[in-house]
Amino acid sequence: MDILSRVVVDTNILVSQLILPESLPAKVLAQIEKRSVLLFSESTMDELADVLSRPKFDRYVSREARKGFIQRLGRIAEFVPIIQTVHECRDPKDDKFLEVAWNGQADGIITGDSDLLGMHPWRGIEILTPTKYPKI
Repeated sequence: MDILSRVVVDTNILVSQLILPESLPAKVLAQIEKRSVLLFSESTMDELADVLSRPKFDRYVSREARKGFIQRLGRIAEFVPIIQTVHECRDPKDDKFLEVAWNGQADGIITGDSDLLGMHPWRGIEILTPTKYPKI
C-alpha cells in the first residue's frame, strides 16, 4: 500500500501521540506530517481541544504544551468545510471524522476506534490503525 496523501487522524491517535512521543501513533503522525496532508474540520479540531483541556492530562503534559500542539496542528493542517454531512457510523460522535474524510477527499482515516475500524473500507477510503499505516 502506498503512503496515503490526504489523511484524517482520529482524536485518540493525536492524544496518544502527544502523551507518548515515542509511540507508534507519534511515528505515524510524523510520517503524515512529512508526506501527506493532514485534514481537520472545525468540529474535529474542537473535539481535540476539548479533550486536551481535561485536567486528567495535567500530569502527563503541561497545558502550555497541549495548547502549542493544537496551534501547531492548526498551522500545518488543511481545514475542510463540511458541505455533505454523514450519518453512517454506529457511534454518531464519529461521523465528524467520516465527514472530514469525505468532504476533504481523504485517502484514509487513522484511528483506534472500533466503530470506525469496523467500516473499513468506507466509500473507498481506507480506515486503518497506526499498525496498518504504510511503512516507509
